[in-house]
Amino acid sequence: MKVAIIGASGYVGAELINLLTAHNKISIVHLLVSENSSSEGLLFSDLHAKYQGICDLPLQAFSPAWFDENIKNAEEKIDAVFFATPHEYSAEWANIFLDEGVKVLDLSGGFRLKDASDYPAYYGFEHKNLAALEQANYGLVEWLDESFADSKIVAVPGCYPTASLLGLKPMTANNLHIENSLIVVNGISGVSGAGRKASLGTSFNEVSLTAYNILQHRHQPEISQEANSQVIFNPHLAPYKRGLLSTVTLQLKAGVTEEQVNQAYHNAYDDKPLVRIAATWPKIDNVAYTPFADIHWKYDADKQVVVVSTAIDNLLKGAASQAVQCANLIMGLPSEYGLIPNVGVK
Repeated sequence: MKVAIIGASGYVGAELINLLTAHNKISIVHLLVSENSSSEGLLFSDLHAKYQGICDLPLQAFSPAWFDENIKNAEEKIDAVFFATPHEYSAEWANIFLDEGVKVLDLSGGFRLKDASDYPAYYGFEHKNLAALEQANYGLVEWLDESFADSKIVAVPGCYPTASLLGLKPMTANNLHIENSLIVVNGISGVSGAGRKASLGTSFNEVSLTAYNILQHRHQPEISQEANSQVIFNPHLAPYKRGLLSTVTLQLKAGVTEEQVNQAYHNAYDDKPLVRIAATWPKIDNVAYTPFADIHWKYDADKQVVVVSTAIDNLLKGAASQAVQCANLIMGLPSEYGLIPNVGVK
């Protein structure tokens, strides 16, 4: 698969490039940044020096003229494009790539919410690309079926929703929770989740553990949509670089047993190589710089409550490595291909 990456200069773009340069079934053809980016004209390895000799492709400015020359009128087109861009950017351009037969893997929030009316409230723009929105498949990899391989446009889940839904869905998909009961999701993320652009709010000299965007975070409707249950989502920013922990509390139906809870999680993840069922409460240090999700839960029979924690690397399982998993499935490969050692094609 020959691909382009738009938004190559940011943290997620850099992680994606790192993964794809080591992937023997995917070839990066173009790296793009915005027209007004100070990175235009630099080599990727100029911007991220540790990739010198690994990826020395130039960073080109994306524009309508670039698209016409390199996509629309190109003799040999790419197969897919990854968007690691602002949300409204991918929402505007996705269908234009689709019209040229190029598949879209969107790491922004441009296609995560199915209801177009949610975008002004949660993302600050009106979604006008309704045809592409209708086509988009949500890429929570461990919960996909074989039909996903036919996807033309993929909405790669957000980092908070990935961790939260991996913990939630074994309960909600099996209808073990009390319908319409209170589900509370507490998430804690490192500052890299805010992106590479310098900001006083994410400076290590300013950041302390704090809650933010309570009852109005854009990931709340995404988690609720994919869990098929309304949740209260409480995000927190913590003073560390990378990693994310989500802890979910939900009420179970009367009569649900610990055995049923345990079986639901094992049925969901025992055959999923990138989700590791942990014997103790997961730690961010155990998943940082890896594509894994570590998950642990505790059941209280007296209160009929289950509490489940999931730890991921927000830039990898919460973004770049999950995007690679989605691309693998589209190519007919195991989702973990190229992400962990000794995974080949049978």
